[in-house]
Amino acid sequence: MRGIILAGGSGTRLRPITRAVCKQLLPVFDKPMVYYPLSTLMLAGIRDVLVITTPRDQGAFRELLGDGAAWGMRLSYAAQERPAGIAEALILGEGFLEGGPCALVLGDNLLFGQGLTEAVTEGAALQEGALVFGYRVADPERYGVLVWRGGALVDVVEKPQLPPSRFAVPGLYFYGPDAPARARDLRPSGRGELEITDLNRSYLRDGRLRARLLGRGIAWLDMGTPENLAAAGAFVQGLQERQGLRIGCPEEVAWRRGWIDDEGMEACAKLQEGTDYARYLRALVAEGRG
Repeated sequence: MRGIILAGGSGTRLRPITRAVCKQLLPVFDKPMVYYPLSTLMLAGIRDVLVITTPRDQGAFRELLGDGAAWGMRLSYAAQERPAGIAEALILGEGFLEGGPCALVLGDNLLFGQGLTEAVTEGAALQEGALVFGYRVADPERYGVLVWRGGALVDVVEKPQLPPSRFAVPGLYFYGPDAPARARDLRPSGRGELEITDLNRSYLRDGRLRARLLGRGIAWLDMGTPENLAAAGAFVQGLQERQGLRIGCPEEVAWRRGWIDDEGMEACAKLQEGTDYARYLRALVAEGRG
């Protein structure tokens, strides 16, 4: 399975911060925002990833992430000329996917917690149909919402005024090889975008959409507003300072998975020389993978 990170858009909810800086390059405590969704794909065992950016910001992403070789990965890049909907990412990435299944993650989503690796590994094993997740939230009217009847998933509705459930769909989706073709068949919504909820409903109509509910042990944070961005930074800071472990650290995921060895980890540390980040990477090697 290959992965796609959608890191385009105009970041209007974060202006004026994002007038000159891409949202997904903003710091979330000690790391760029894009590190968090990238690490989620890595936890699923996905090593081949397409990063979709705005044309303006692609150079900055290339400078930050490179070609992925330092992490034992392969990173490719594509541009989204204008915000035309999440589902458009599958059309832009069709050549990259080469007819295979994919995971699509939004560049402003942070997922962390007990059971996450198991959940995303299940998604990465998907070969056909679609898998989405359900996460209980206090404000489901802001998201796509799962609709259940008699224990069966019967619909997915976008930002309902009267939510039929509290289970929102986080910005992480797993699709079979037909996802780009289905995305091309979508009609733009009233705001002129190809909606990911419409894509998910197309799978549901064909009886090919599964939903897995994420439990209390997993945190999902949408970092697209000033309040949520600040909350995410505080969340990461609090956990890291308490546990002495880092969240959303691609070098650590790659090293623990065996994609890079101790020498590769040292090379990563040298790129951050003189920082707590570098000291953390070296401390991991000193402690060993056990």
